[in-house]
Amino acid sequence: MTPILSARSASVGYAGTPVVHDFALDVSPGEVVTVLGANGAGKTTALLGLAGALPLLGGTVEFAGAPLSSLARNARRGLGLLTDDRAIFRELTVLENLRLGTGEPELALGTFPALRRLTGRKAGLLSGGEQQMLGLGRVIAARPRLLLADELSLGLAPMIVTALLAAVRQLADEGAGVVLVEQHVRLVLEIADRAVVLRRGRIAFTSGARDLRHDEQRLAGAYLHDPGPIQQGVSQ
Repeated sequence: MTPILSARSASVGYAGTPVVHDFALDVSPGEVVTVLGANGAGKTTALLGLAGALPLLGGTVEFAGAPLSSLARNARRGLGLLTDDRAIFRELTVLENLRLGTGEPELALGTFPALRRLTGRKAGLLSGGEQQMLGLGRVIAARPRLLLADELSLGLAPMIVTALLAAVRQLADEGAGVVLVEQHVRLVLEIADRAVVLRRGRIAFTSGARDLRHDEQRLAGAYLHDPGPIQQGVSQ
């Protein structure tokens, strides 16, 4: 199957200084890949580079068979980016948020029924979990070919995180490619197909998600720099 996203020797950083080096990744339609790593490993920087939100300092990234372009142009071609600020318009209502662009609100409301009773409420008045459902719902409503999401679970209760990750898995099962940066290691490995572990801006290893779930020692050693048990609260 032809990858929807393909990165080769990609370097990404800020002000001309690389933070992520020689990043390589293929993501196929219907596949969920999670990018894991300790604080400062470069996960968010890698994700922004894959989205076109940060310029490449080396290497190549292709989306849907063509070289990566600007974030706005990538979005028009079917790339959905959800950053850790939840990407909502706080002064607009839930329904107004869902109607922005070319999205189909019913897709979001069908995925997150809890939003139906909140359609007239301003997004800024929602709880953190409701805001994250709205942010992800906006992306889902646009029927993305590729979803890149950063820290869906940040600050949220595990029950909400489980619902968000289930929606991501459903999106992939319907044919989208997905790349997730996530702090809830065990939960994301339950719905992911593969994992990429970053260490100091470089790929330490890649693994099938199922294999990694059963290899805590390997994950702890490369991900947490600690031979102890896997923790769930590591960001960026």
